[in-house]
Amino acid sequence: MSDTHAQTVAFVRQEMLPEQPPPASEQGVIKWMRQNLFDGWLNTLLTVLSLYFIYKIVAGAWPWFANGIWTTSSLAECRELLEGGVGACFSVLTERWNQLLFGFKYPPDQYWRPTLAFVLLLIAMAPVLFSKKFPRQMFIFTGLFPFIAFWLIWGGSLLTPLVALLGFVAGYVAFKKFEYQSFAMGMIAGLLATVIVWWLGGFITGAAPGFMALEAVPSRDLGGFMLNIILGTVCVSLSLPIGILLALGRQSDMIIIKWICVVFIEFIRGVPLITLLFVANVVLAYFLPPGTNFDLVLRVIIMITMFSSAYIAEVIRGGLAALPRGQYEAADSLGLDYAQSTRLIIMPQALKISIPGIVNVAVGLFKDTVLVSVISMFDLVGMIRGPILASTEWNGVYWELWGFAVLLFFVVCYGISQYSQWLERELATDHR
Repeated sequence: MSDTHAQTVAFVRQEMLPEQPPPASEQGVIKWMRQNLFDGWLNTLLTVLSLYFIYKIVAGAWPWFANGIWTTSSLAECRELLEGGVGACFSVLTERWNQLLFGFKYPPDQYWRPTLAFVLLLIAMAPVLFSKKFPRQMFIFTGLFPFIAFWLIWGGSLLTPLVALLGFVAGYVAFKKFEYQSFAMGMIAGLLATVIVWWLGGFITGAAPGFMALEAVPSRDLGGFMLNIILGTVCVSLSLPIGILLALGRQSDMIIIKWICVVFIEFIRGVPLITLLFVANVVLAYFLPPGTNFDLVLRVIIMITMFSSAYIAEVIRGGLAALPRGQYEAADSLGLDYAQSTRLIIMPQALKISIPGIVNVAVGLFKDTVLVSVISMFDLVGMIRGPILASTEWNGVYWELWGFAVLLFFVVCYGISQYSQWLERELATDHR
């Protein structure tokens, strides 16, 4: 073979063949169905049975939804229009939506106030839940939101929430000023500054009760799903920091603080929530001076917060126990004191471990807010069981009302659950 022919014949391919698409059974929807629905004869059988039951449920329930009535003013009119057929009477939702959402005593011309407070709640929560996606300046509005929401929902003079805000600001400034001496000294100074500002502010609010005042709405007039949102949001927000303090107190080396936290946690966890609500509604009044007006919603918030904080404390204690001893030793080797090591090293890791348990307590707490209906508070369930079903127009409507309540609670609880799973994935730095 000549040299020229040897140079023109190649035994190694110099160009890559173009990529070929995978088979149709190994991509897209078909691949997903093979892996998740028809992977073996047992999964195929379960899939077919599941589809059969889903079909039976949808086929049976669809006429009830499709033939639903939305425009009548009573159950009797619904039945007349249905003429003995199958169909839902959704008219109760269009007729009583305002009572289901806001209660039957909240002034109808003031519905814009709790609606605006709910929209502002979503804005205030955004930088807390998605801190990496929002500027840090938005945390200022998050801190102001509780005072704005109180003014919007309850009304009255704007000076009341302003004085409360100034009290917290003064307490924080005093705490930071004395924190370098000791953490306990900072806490005492902060509490004293807050109490003094609130005491002085009482004279100011009394002198100008009409400053930018909205129509006052007493707590007894709050109701509907709005009341469930208020109780759930406030109690979850308060129970988390209190639960952290209880968990740290239970692990403290100071015997008195440790046993106070232990007794509190074990007592609260051993008592049903409904008994605490009865205590808030009835028994607590016997321990107050005669003529004292202690707001019922505030009493309920205190009891529910105590209940949930005890459970959150145990969840966080489990997260603290799961941390290896080396984390504590690393904090000591850096020369950090107890407050610094807990805030910067220990607690962030413990909270990360405790996310599923904390979310579980939060979801359970939000659902347990319906228990306030047993102490004559007209939340969503109280409105359904009381004024709506007791009326002659809608006596006998059950599935539509309870289905609406289920839908509202499911949307909120499912949203909380999905956020917690997203947060776990975002914080899973050790698996990346």
